[in-house]
Amino acid sequence: VQLMESGGGLVQPGGSLMLSCVASGYGISINAMGWYRQAPGKQRELVATVTSEGHTNYADSVKGRFTVSTDSAKKAVYLQMNRLEPEDTAVYYCNGDITTAFATNNVRNYYWGQGTKVTVSS
Repeated sequence: VQLMESGGGLVQPGGSLMLSCVASGYGISINAMGWYRQAPGKQRELVATVTSEGHTNYADSVKGRFTVSTDSAKKAVYLQMNRLEPEDTAVYYCNGDITTAFATNNVRNYYWGQGTKVTVSS
């Protein structure tokens, strides 16, 4: 199973970016996907998640500014980030709660993307 992120970059304060993440692998089904971030010198923290049923969860710091969405057919998750602040500067990681169907059993696991860097600066 692989998670491929895209969409990071440099943006001015108040600007917008959209991150994308696509999961690939044989026989996979998505239980939930989401985004975490890690700023320099800080621990990785949850940003937003969305389940296959469409239930979402956001960090308080991004509520009202970020929107997480999913496309089940593409096995993709998106993060629309608006009104970005310098404090949002971090490497953003895609996370997937994914079940893989094998011949004799199903295996559920968590997977991480390699990360995409977001820098908010003037």
